[in-house]
Amino acid sequence: MCALLVTPAQRHQSPERELRVRPMSVAEYRGFLSRNRNASFLQYPSWAEVKDLWRSERVGWHYPDGEIAGAGLVLYRQFPGTRKYFAYLPEGPVADWSDPHVDRWLDPLKRHLRAAGAFAVRMGPTPAYRRWDAAAVKAATGAGRQISDVLATEVDPVGAALADRLRTRGWKRCGGEDDGDAQPRHVFRVPLAGRSVEQLWSGLNQEWRRNVRKAEKAGVQTVLGSAADLPEFYRLLRITEERDGFRLGRSLAYYQQQYEVLNAEAPGRMRLYLGVHEGEILAAHTMIVAGNRVWYQTGASADHRREVRPSNALQWHMMCDAHDLGAHEYDMRGVPSTLDPDERSFGLLRWKLGTGGQVVETLGEWETPMDGYANTALYKAFQAYMARR
Repeated sequence: MCALLVTPAQRHQSPERELRVRPMSVAEYRGFLSRNRNASFLQYPSWAEVKDLWRSERVGWHYPDGEIAGAGLVLYRQFPGTRKYFAYLPEGPVADWSDPHVDRWLDPLKRHLRAAGAFAVRMGPTPAYRRWDAAAVKAATGAGRQISDVLATEVDPVGAALADRLRTRGWKRCGGEDDGDAQPRHVFRVPLAGRSVEQLWSGLNQEWRRNVRKAEKAGVQTVLGSAADLPEFYRLLRITEERDGFRLGRSLAYYQQQYEVLNAEAPGRMRLYLGVHEGEILAAHTMIVAGNRVWYQTGASADHRREVRPSNALQWHMMCDAHDLGAHEYDMRGVPSTLDPDERSFGLLRWKLGTGGQVVETLGEWETPMDGYANTALYKAFQAYMARR
């Protein structure tokens, strides 16, 4: 995983200013992130410890005079039976993608990765591609419909231009026409910047406000949990997976390690919220805080007493906490691309639409093999290997 970050002062630099990539120390890298607060939590050093089956390094983009222009965390996954690696950059690089001279960022990165033994690279550039307001999405629901069938409320010109630039350079978009691969292509985000808590409340639809009030009237308590509550969270997650027909494929140990390493990096980076009713935990949601952004990561709930609406109460508590932390947005993560109410997965989108936010189609993830016949052949073999897993 690699996050490339630049400051506003570095925008529109002359293309003659060559960028070089070299390794960075943890302190140097963290210092850079502290000045670039829009980075994803997937770009922080702690994420390398969560993904402990991947080899990692921190790299920086430097001008000849030593000025740091960008920085990133690279994760390498070894292809079985070889000494070659797949390099993965989820939700990164984060750069001034409006710079038309994209090669001066990508070329030194690819040279560095190839020298490190990478045969291919995947990245997830951060610009949004399209956005749909909740009202527009709700009005467009219908049998067989997809989000791509709906005229977007907003199209990001930077994202659209970057997609064209990547295609002309041989990068291929991952996943299918409507959905992504490792990271969700469609996410749901609630803007927080410049809004009061009262405005957030009025942004909820009537059903959401009614359900939050119902939880309060029923005596649901929303509290912060600890590492000791993760086994109960995981038990509820397995119930939720069975009920809703999905499988994340994560173990309890994965969440325990994630909670430990993220909070070791910064106390409160990963939080566990519990919805308690009559002494029983009925819902548990995880939240991640990094820089100016907050993410709702994973939610779980019991099958019984759903009428007291603990999940709505938890989300409202988490949204208010994100606002109090000064976050610019509350990212509720992935939503399906379907707008068909008869599809099972549509229920998740319908639930998130009630917060009054936006469906955002990210630019998605893009892959390319390194130059050379051997790397291209290994990349094809790797794709076949991943398809069989």
